[in-house]
Amino acid sequence: MPPLSPDLVRALAGGALIGLAAAMFLLLNGRIGGISGILGGLLRPVRGELGWRIAFLLGLVLSPLVFVLFAPLPQVHVEAGKASLIVGGLLVGLGTRYGSGCTSGHGVCGIARLSPRSLAATAAFMLAGFVTVFVLRHLLGAGAV
Repeated sequence: MPPLSPDLVRALAGGALIGLAAAMFLLLNGRIGGISGILGGLLRPVRGELGWRIAFLLGLVLSPLVFVLFAPLPQVHVEAGKASLIVGGLLVGLGTRYGSGCTSGHGVCGIARLSPRSLAATAAFMLAGFVTVFVLRHLLGAGAV
């Protein structure tokens, strides 16, 4: 059997860490690690809920700074214009509201709990992504999106 590529090892380790973090968050706090729900809770503050929500989001923002202490951040190359990114971000936000959650809440935490609603939501996210890429790249000829 050939050795695993470094990229594959990093991807497996990253996925395992995300799964471990989601499981620990649920087991230790009784909460789902859905980013849209955590962020949305800051917009409608409830006494006793702000501290952990802010700490969670600060951890997301600060973690790349800790990562840089051990390895360089990977290069990011986005082949989309500002308008596409803005429209895409708004559509993701709209979908998150209509879907009652985001990919982290439904896709990571919900599927792990075998939630039928999360299974359906994640299938819808994935199908919408597949259709969007197919239409943009193959029907409209938009190239890399």
